[in-house]
Amino acid sequence: QVQLVESGGGLVQPGGSLRLSCVASTSIFSSLTMRWYRQAPGKERELVAQITGGGSTVYADSVKGRFTISRDNAKNTVYLQMNSLKPEDTAVYYCNVPSYVNVWGQGTQVTVSS
Repeated sequence: QVQLVESGGGLVQPGGSLRLSCVASTSIFSSLTMRWYRQAPGKERELVAQITGGGSTVYADSVKGRFTISRDNAKNTVYLQMNSLKPEDTAVYYCNVPSYVNVWGQGTQVTVSS
């Protein structure tokens, strides 16, 4: 099993930036594909970005060009750098390991508002 702890959320104005972090408690972190999801009130949880153990990345169309997913295997941490934030990015952001069944952290709130 694996435990996930997200952090880095907060309140930011439109056009601002935030960097989210997720620490995973597993000894095989470097081999794992990691994902960031988000969920806004009244909406389903959606996949935002993914990074494989080999470093390949994919992004949702809504964040492409603005968000960057990365990882630091020495720290068992995956990051989501969010730039040019929009009000529609407001959501609770979660990280996830798709090779484990139904494992989520507590999430971190991102609010984009003027």
